Amino acid sequence: MNAVKEYSAATYGDRIAGVYDEFYRPANVTKRVDVLAEFAAGGRALELGIGTGTYALPLAARGVAVHGIEASKAMVDRLRAKEGGAALPVTMGDFADVAVEGAFSLVYVINNTFLMLTSQEEQVRCFKNVASHLQESGVFLVHAFVPDVSRYDDNQHLRASLPDLDSVRLDVSVHDAVNQVVDFRHLHLTEDGIRMYPGRLRYVWPAELDLMARLAGLRLRERWGDWQRAPFTSQSGSHVSIYELASSGDKCSERPSQLASSPIVFGNTESYNDLVKSFRFSSASP
Repeated sequence: MNAVKEYSAATYGDRIAGVYDEFYRPANVTKRVDVLAEFAAGGRALELGIGTGTYALPLAARGVAVHGIEASKAMVDRLRAKEGGAALPVTMGDFADVAVEGAFSLVYVINNTFLMLTSQEEQVRCFKNVASHLQESGVFLVHAFVPDVSRYDDNQHLRASLPDLDSVRLDVSVHDAVNQVVDFRHLHLTEDGIRMYPGRLRYVWPAELDLMARLAGLRLRERWGDWQRAPFTSQSGSHVSIYELASSGDKCSERPSQLASSPIVFGNTESYNDLVKSFRFSSASP
């Protein structure tokens, strides 16, 4: 059987958990946690794809009641081994389903984790389920890269790095432009051998995220180009997007459950403006 077809929501985490914290070392964790704590505003917070607890643990240390969802047991095992990790409630499963009880003042998904939902249907479902778990004044924070398809040559990309004198890291990816899906492999080469970490993501442009939000009864409150709240521009390589529950006048004229069953098309066959009109939004702007 083709190994790619065996990929599941837990595959990436299960394979990379042992080296995840070594591979990904964000320089501004404190600043990010500052922002998360501000939006939690003393209420409950939910992290989608909590992983090894890079952000949940320091956020919980500030007194925020943090809950997490994670598909990979190996990642949660790493979280549990850290100080404070045993006390964090974590629901095992696909975070698209948001299978938790209660409402939250903050739901957040960062470091491109939202893109690990590998179909448009899953991403739309996630937005809808998040909306049903937000308190009236709650927000949904999404942090991800802005797609740059120019990096692919013949729908392929290879990047090499030298972490130290004794190892080489290769990042290899294959691009499916029709479905906006990228299959990638991190390869770590050392004298002891080669380790391979497979992954898959579906990239999303900010405009498509905003439409998913509208389908779920949410609206964009603000968007920054980084965690320092720099303006988001056409040159921004990433975004931090904050969504809130929309007023009844801002929602689509059809129910989100009806709209979510239809695929959102971006490309040559249908322009974004025509698509928006086809959903018959009200005249009010978000």
